Amino acid sequence: MTGAPVDLLLAESALRRLVITYSRAIDRRDFTLLRSLYDDAGQDIHGHAFSGGADAYVDFVRQALSHYRLTTHYVVNALFAVDVDRAEGEVHKINHHITHDGQEVVTGSRSLDRYIRRDGIWRFLSRRVVLDWSRQQPLTETQDPAADSPGGSAGADDPTYTLPLLPPFGAIWRG
Repeated sequence: MTGAPVDLLLAESALRRLVITYSRAIDRRDFTLLRSLYDDAGQDIHGHAFSGGADAYVDFVRQALSHYRLTTHYVVNALFAVDVDRAEGEVHKINHHITHDGQEVVTGSRSLDRYIRRDGIWRFLSRRVVLDWSRQQPLTETQDPAADSPGGSAGADDPTYTLPLLPPFGAIWRG
């Protein structure tokens, strides 16, 4: 990236926040937030299951997630290349899914992304998923007696929405 090193650090920080916010939107089923992360010209290629624009992708995700009681998407590595108001990234993820019928599906995937910054806000211009591995097995749920924590939920009832500094459910992400 041309410019000061601090500009590169700021861009990479904003891009990392974007990909982490994507996981939050998916896991909390916050489809308004999910759509706000894509540029109006944004495209998504989700394997052989979906290829199309951002609005259609949100509809696809809504339907796909209806098969799962809970999901958790972890961003484990992210490498970005920034060129002023455009960037590319390879984002490594571990994705955990629990089906309604008691199956656990865990995948390792990467998103090959292109980003664009308009009016100072980074968004996805394109996102393509590469599946590296997948495992499915019956779920054996146990409660950690030491933690005795409340359970998470896929929607607006999740405890995360009690944190006053994070955007509320359905809020548009501003970067």
